[in-house]
Amino acid sequence: MIEIQNVTKTYKSGENETVALKGVSFTIKDGEFVAIMGPSGSGKSTLMHIIGALDNPTTGKYLLDGKDVSQLSEQELGNIRKDHIGFVFQAFNLLPRTTVLRNVELPLMYAEVPKQKREMLAKKALLAAGMSEDRFMHFSNQLSGGQMQRVAIARALVNNPSLILADEPTGNLDTKTGEIVLATFQKLNQQGHTVVLITHEREVAEHAQKIILLRDGLIVKEESRHKQSVADPKLVNDLI
Repeated sequence: MIEIQNVTKTYKSGENETVALKGVSFTIKDGEFVAIMGPSGSGKSTLMHIIGALDNPTTGKYLLDGKDVSQLSEQELGNIRKDHIGFVFQAFNLLPRTTVLRNVELPLMYAEVPKQKREMLAKKALLAAGMSEDRFMHFSNQLSGGQMQRVAIARALVNNPSLILADEPTGNLDTKTGEIVLATFQKLNQQGHTVVLITHEREVAEHAQKIILLRDGLIVKEESRHKQSVADPKLVNDLI
């Protein structure tokens, strides 16, 4: 699905240059659960933006399903983000005085999906993310952190993307709630979704099948997890 070929990224500000990526190469297969791990300043956020078709490399190639992303038009990039990639962020990015159901419907509203179908797809995504129906009409600011992240996951799922890209999704959560969210990602991966998780925490990364370790803009290690950490199955159904 994803092929990164000798990608570099340099940011320029006047005469100053910052090299965020220094020539990274790796592949992610369809259906894999991969963690990209590194400390602050390692280049992982830059790499996330490139994988998410939010930015282009300075040199090198990014192939998504065999297509060179840097050669696509802005409209084509927008269609990739809308139809093929589901984003989950640390800060949730939900509308506070809007219901859970409407928050999840938003991508479908922009895609001009009819109202009845929007509601059906949003409810399906919420159930897949582990939300109970009695919370569908709650405002998002009435939810706990774990529930808000589940709504954010449902919003990422609603267009049935082939790739889920999660940026520090447990960063604002306590340990138990974070485990529930990671268990949800593992469940979605088992259902066929490709998941790429960006994190600086080793304990979080170990829930993935493969870890790509970044440091100073370079890949220093790729590690296959023969004993992938598995969150307590009881937590999947433990709605906070």
